[in-house]
Amino acid sequence: MVTTGGALTGGLEPADAGEGKPSPDQSYYTAMAMGFRFRVTAESGRARRGEMTTPHGVVQTPAFMPVGTQGAVKGVLPRDLAGLGAEIMLSNTYHLHLRPGDRLIARHGGLHRFIGWDRPILTDSGGYQAFSLGERRTIDEEGIRFRSHLDGSEHLLTPEKAVEIQANLGSDVAMVLDECLGYPATRDQAATSMERTLRWETRCRERFLEVADRRPTADRRPAADRRPTADRRPTADRRPPTAVCVTNPGQAQFGIVQGGTHIDIRVASAQATVELGFEAYAIGGLSVGEPPELMYEVVGQTTPWLPADRPRYLMGTGTPADLVESVARGIDLFDCVMPTRNARNGQLFTSEGRLNIKNARFADDPAPPDPACGCYTCRHFSRAYLRHLFMAHEIGAATLNTLHNLHFYLDTMRRIREAIVFGSLDNLRLDYCRLFSRRPVDS
Repeated sequence: MVTTGGALTGGLEPADAGEGKPSPDQSYYTAMAMGFRFRVTAESGRARRGEMTTPHGVVQTPAFMPVGTQGAVKGVLPRDLAGLGAEIMLSNTYHLHLRPGDRLIARHGGLHRFIGWDRPILTDSGGYQAFSLGERRTIDEEGIRFRSHLDGSEHLLTPEKAVEIQANLGSDVAMVLDECLGYPATRDQAATSMERTLRWETRCRERFLEVADRRPTADRRPAADRRPTADRRPTADRRPPTAVCVTNPGQAQFGIVQGGTHIDIRVASAQATVELGFEAYAIGGLSVGEPPELMYEVVGQTTPWLPADRPRYLMGTGTPADLVESVARGIDLFDCVMPTRNARNGQLFTSEGRLNIKNARFADDPAPPDPACGCYTCRHFSRAYLRHLFMAHEIGAATLNTLHNLHFYLDTMRRIREAIVFGSLDNLRLDYCRLFSRRPVDS
């Protein structure tokens, strides 16, 4: 732990020093025994290629998760995502809880069935969205009190409630509730916030183990023999009306490391979070305004303290260069609204850098957005046509731009995975740094 004065306690070594240190066995008895697995298949320096197995399929890592905030990725359909090769998507607990409601979704069989997506889903806890409400929310030890952005109604999001909402949704990966801290933050602020996050995720873990009777036992039978039977499986008609409806018994839970940009606080957070025994671990509280070089330093100093045998997720990041740089520092999973949001605003990511399709110089340009790209948009349409759609405010502009940007991001992850196998990641890093460093966008 870290005190607000900054003293560290504990003397653990980095988790992946040497041959790597497995995380505590507690999680073996939970989702790890019910369909969640991770294995590293290739390494290049600290970069890893792997496979993350969930109840709804296998994800090749490093992987990028398109963001479907309200159960839909804006501008495209689930069949489009599948066609692009997306193996996992992210949805938002806060938004789905408020509308249409997690209990309604549970009555429809869970989020996968509700939205027509049969591949893995990760749901965040809603903490960042509640944090972003500013004056409409207050944070105390119990949780986050906020007023809905929809109708002004009052809500309390506790660690236990975040677990219960995600159990109703039935995502493959559920995130703990953490306190999100802005940048810059003082050392005392970072330490206090991190310690609250640890207390919250301890409560999250306890509730997670309770909701579907996932408490550790001496039962070491193989996973196939430990699936819930008709007598053991919680069902709606066997529970009181207020009980949680667990729509995915194989759901995994990820812990979150916090601590701002203070390395020793991050290390203490990682040590304590790993001791709680989650299925995997995330790094939160970055991409909130800090310089990219500082973000890379924090990531690079944090990942060695996370178990080598579990996925590592960098939340809310980022540019194509951020993806490559973070993979080189040991990250396996990413999400970001950038490819979809920028697409709706007319910015495309290409093999030649960023392209603003609304620029007047593209009004009569017959070239595809990216001559080196094989996506549907680039194979069928010109820059002139895409600019016309954008300037005319046609819905098709958002769809075609989003298809291209998601293809670019997903193809970037494919190239990263191949580079790890062939030992050429450093060359790819140089290319992406040159094209996508956070410099002013060409206007």
